Amino acid sequence: MDQGIFIIFSLVIGFMFSFAAVPLVRVVAFKIEAVDVPRDKRRMHTKPIPRMGGLAIYLGFLVSYLCFGGVLEKETVGIIIGATILVVLGILDDRKPIRAVVKLAVQIVAALIPVMMGLRINFLTSINIFSNQTNYVLGVLSIPVTIIWIVGLTNALNLIDGLDGLAGGISAISSFCLMFVALIFGSPQCAFALAAIAGATLGFLPYNLNPAKIFMGDTGALFLGYMLATLSVDGFFKSYAAITFVIPLLVMGLPLFDTSFAIFRRMLKGEPIMQPDRSHLHHRLVDAGFSQRQAVAILCTVSGLLSLTAIVLITEGWKRTLVMIAVSVLYYCGGKLYIKNRNYEQEFLDKLAKNEGLPAGIEEAREGTSEK
Repeated sequence: MDQGIFIIFSLVIGFMFSFAAVPLVRVVAFKIEAVDVPRDKRRMHTKPIPRMGGLAIYLGFLVSYLCFGGVLEKETVGIIIGATILVVLGILDDRKPIRAVVKLAVQIVAALIPVMMGLRINFLTSINIFSNQTNYVLGVLSIPVTIIWIVGLTNALNLIDGLDGLAGGISAISSFCLMFVALIFGSPQCAFALAAIAGATLGFLPYNLNPAKIFMGDTGALFLGYMLATLSVDGFFKSYAAITFVIPLLVMGLPLFDTSFAIFRRMLKGEPIMQPDRSHLHHRLVDAGFSQRQAVAILCTVSGLLSLTAIVLITEGWKRTLVMIAVSVLYYCGGKLYIKNRNYEQEFLDKLAKNEGLPAGIEEAREGTSEK
């Protein structure tokens, strides 16, 4: 059967099984008390909402991939075993929070399993433009480098999971982009797995969009981050083309930037890097006056632009890629200026109302601004 048909079937089966499994998972989450009760200011919701929705994504992926993924290679078996370990960890953590050190240790073990089965980043592209050497062969360092990449990206997606539909939306966009690139690079097995992930994530999103009926929880965030990290190694880091190193960094650029900035910010403040705070990108957008839906739309658009840049990079060359990067930067700067202008507008209206009172008609504008 044609690869395109298999891809479509992987998407459809992943979507259908995940969509059908969410109501059952929701009942189970309430039954075992895997529920997020808002007790601090970091929470965006105001009533208890079940976690553990990622279990439906995992089941949707597993059924779809086992049906259409073909023969399981040794590395793929290792990836599925590691993903299953993280799903179990996520379920336990969604029910009762587990210490960060314990979670990190389990993530390292889950990353080590496929690495020991041959999944490794064997080289890094040289960034020294004055050297004739295009790649650095890692040798024994390939093991720690691959583990760091997998664990880092797993946690990056977990940290950005702070608004309804955000982590799911970014994961779906990233999966579609990586699937398209995998097909171009001639990695059908990787493409089938990514199609299954994309379909399963899309099946979950109708229940997770604001106002959410269920959260993916650590069960889903750890699973999706782990799968995107390992499949990026399996599909792209096996080639010696310099361009392959850039693609996963672009596609997952938003969560990687947010996590890097969070670590840097906490180090400057002298806080533990694993300590949660309310200064992530999505928190800043909401604090600037955007609704949850608007903030998610903005961040997913940025993720989409970065993914589109990766596709342009491999299909059209560097010139058009530079244009896409410029557009992304312009979008970011424009959004930042818009946020500042909203703040200035609110400050002006507050000052005017306090000192002089508002003329007829402006009061309505002020109320409308506050609601956004």
